[in-house]
Amino acid sequence: MTGMADLAREGILVAGAGRAILLQIADPSVAAGVARHSDFGSRPLDRLHATLTFVYALALGTPDEQRSAARRVNHAHAPVRAQPGEAAPGYSAFDHDAQLWVAATLYDTAVQVYELVFGPLDEESRERLHREYAIVGTSLQLPPDRWPPTRAAFDEYFAARVAGLHVTAEARRVSVELMTARAAPLPVRCLLPLVRLVTAGLLPDGLRSAYGFRWTPRQQRRFARRVAAARAVWPRLPQRLRAAPSAWYLRAMRERDRTDAARHLG
Repeated sequence: MTGMADLAREGILVAGAGRAILLQIADPSVAAGVARHSDFGSRPLDRLHATLTFVYALALGTPDEQRSAARRVNHAHAPVRAQPGEAAPGYSAFDHDAQLWVAATLYDTAVQVYELVFGPLDEESRERLHREYAIVGTSLQLPPDRWPPTRAAFDEYFAARVAGLHVTAEARRVSVELMTARAAPLPVRCLLPLVRLVTAGLLPDGLRSAYGFRWTPRQQRRFARRVAAARAVWPRLPQRLRAAPSAWYLRAMRERDRTDAARHLG
């Protein structure tokens, strides 16, 4: 049976990061918070690094590391709220609807990418993953009873949520900054055409066009070829290689925690 830790160890799930972020900011309140409190132009990878560290800590860390990761994220979220006189929409990183949506996009994207590469999950694994991924929301201070109680209830929630999304000008600006990443290191910029193709291919049709992605039959075939190649190659790679991203992020997190602890003692 497949659990959250199994998914987290598969580095290829990082391929879904663009989809998750663009789904999140298709909620106008989330887009407002991100656009006004994040700097994708000069630091395009910050949100990705923070999100991956958070998810890896929750899935693979000790209870103390899970609590530490949650404290860091919630501390970073404290100033993310609308100020008097700001243009609508209102927003807050501690809004329960926004917390649920962010957690839902991370869960749904992880499952979608995993199934594209490894094939459909069995029903027992799907239900287990649904239960375990609730920690993403509750660590963001989402009340436990707000997480849909079953996978079927989640699917209903997610479909309704996607149908009601609206890509604002702020969301489009953030998406352009994210998908061009002009300040990113050269190796990252070289990967951006593939990132854009995969992100567009994973998005629902309506959102793909709302974000301005041009999607032709040729691009659909290119996307399908990339998925087929990943399905043929990735599961056959050594587990240590597949888990390299999670191992790297966990080492970096633990080193930072040791440094912080030493500084506090000093």
